[in-house]
Amino acid sequence: MEKILDIITAKMQQAFAAAGYDASFGRVTVSNRPDLCEYQCNGALSAAKQYKCAPIQIANAVVAQLDAGDYDLVEAVMPGFINLKLSGAFLQKYLEEMRTAPDFGAEKIGVGQTIVVDYGGANVAKPLHIGHLRPAIIGEALKRLYKFLGYNTIGDIHLGDWGLQMGLIIAELQERQPELPYFDPDFTGEYPKEPPFTLSELEEIYPTASSKKTDSVFAEKAHTATYELQQGRAGYRAIWNHIMGISLPDLRRVYDHLDVYYEKWLGESDADPYIPAMVSDLKARGLAVESEGALVIPVAEETDKKEIPPCILVKSDGSSIYATTDLATMVQRMRDWQPDKMLYITDKRQNLHFEQVFRAAKKGCIVNAETELEHVGHGTMNGADGKPFKTRDGGVLRLEQLIKDMTDFVRAKVVENKIVDADEVESTTAKIALAALKYGDLSNQPTKDYNFDLERFAAFEGNTGPYILYTIVRIKSILAKYGAWENLPIAAPANPFAKDLMLSITKFSPTLESALRTSSPNLICAYIYELAGCVNKFYHETRILGEEDETKKAGYIALIGLAKNILETCIHILGFSAPEKM
Repeated sequence: MEKILDIITAKMQQAFAAAGYDASFGRVTVSNRPDLCEYQCNGALSAAKQYKCAPIQIANAVVAQLDAGDYDLVEAVMPGFINLKLSGAFLQKYLEEMRTAPDFGAEKIGVGQTIVVDYGGANVAKPLHIGHLRPAIIGEALKRLYKFLGYNTIGDIHLGDWGLQMGLIIAELQERQPELPYFDPDFTGEYPKEPPFTLSELEEIYPTASSKKTDSVFAEKAHTATYELQQGRAGYRAIWNHIMGISLPDLRRVYDHLDVYYEKWLGESDADPYIPAMVSDLKARGLAVESEGALVIPVAEETDKKEIPPCILVKSDGSSIYATTDLATMVQRMRDWQPDKMLYITDKRQNLHFEQVFRAAKKGCIVNAETELEHVGHGTMNGADGKPFKTRDGGVLRLEQLIKDMTDFVRAKVVENKIVDADEVESTTAKIALAALKYGDLSNQPTKDYNFDLERFAAFEGNTGPYILYTIVRIKSILAKYGAWENLPIAAPANPFAKDLMLSITKFSPTLESALRTSSPNLICAYIYELAGCVNKFYHETRILGEEDETKKAGYIALIGLAKNILETCIHILGFSAPEKM
């Protein structure tokens, strides 16, 4: 469905041409003076230079060619602006087309294209912490946005499951229980089906082992264990399988609480088989070269304004690093899915890493020349005081604890205000808490740091997730009282508040496309906050159910029903949903 700005721009361009001027001057924009008009065209000012006449003369000639039936206001004002206000009939026709079109007429710009969204970055054997919140919910929102706009989307968590952390765990376990069969190189039987540790024990083993990395003897054991694991030592592979078997269900459980779902649970271990052939090929083609004992891919370009170090492929000790794994993962993705784009969501402190990896991938023809590679580097979440978020004892807060804190806070408000019956408290609380948490994060530009504020994010008023949910629930209540409404046609706006709501609704598709183009879910948040504000203003200033004119009432109901459907679509893209009562 054509966007409303494109429609009125085309009409303006036709008017410029009919008046004898170049149609390219007829570009229409949203007005920067909403107190004066809704849309404006400044093309007459530019055209005046080419046609050597007064801008107002051109503007008046163009206005005379426009169809007055499309506008409540169409005027030329000094020195040559063209101001527009759309007519109610124009908006009625446009919104009725939106109402009946699939997905409200959003253009499926991604049909036929595949995108891999790499987000999450969880490490096995470690609990998720607050640093995992932003990549998970930003990535999930962007993935859903791409899917809504027609792309074949593949979300991949890209687990950290193959590096030194595994060797550290194996080395620590061997020190604690050297009698286990996994450490006997001559053992030929079946390894135990039950793991030699619980989840809580595993989560204690890793930090203990990590603290010993400065011990040269222990560090050597860990490096050797890592190497032997990757070379296929049976006992170490059995331990690795135990680690995965315990860690993955717990990771899935926490992500489920966030309504974050991955199509693929692949990790560094899945990319490892592709590394030898990839490295050999890059060496054979002269793209990977020796440098201080390491194997690197030079990626600096003459146009660089800052230093871009070479991308290290193999360290001087013969080991691979993150860049190696990321490149091998691209090999796997190109082989299996041939994506048109790969989108990575990680901490912005990894910007240089991805700049190097992307350049190496292009230079080495690991991806196609036309394959788009993008890194969304997000900022950090700080405490309400603006300082890094820490627990009371100075540690890193577990993500599960953050979710619990938000849920407990919201539950107390739900119970205190008697929002729902006792049997609905938990389900309602879960939805409000998730909306508060996700919207509180997503309403910020991804690249910016922000302060986490439990009370502000969970407030039922202001620019918050619960406010958006409250608006949706309020509309649901009105619609339920009215009865069957789904097939009611949109009516012309009966008052200025209805028109403002209608104008806000028309911004749906442009907002989604802009959010996708800039990888900015915060634009969707800003849009639904504006839309919710228009709904509530309309509600307060208009008798809806009390309207005696049944035709008017039906028009009101159809309008807020469309607004509800769009709000629900947007929050689904953002990754949360509304309860029935609130």
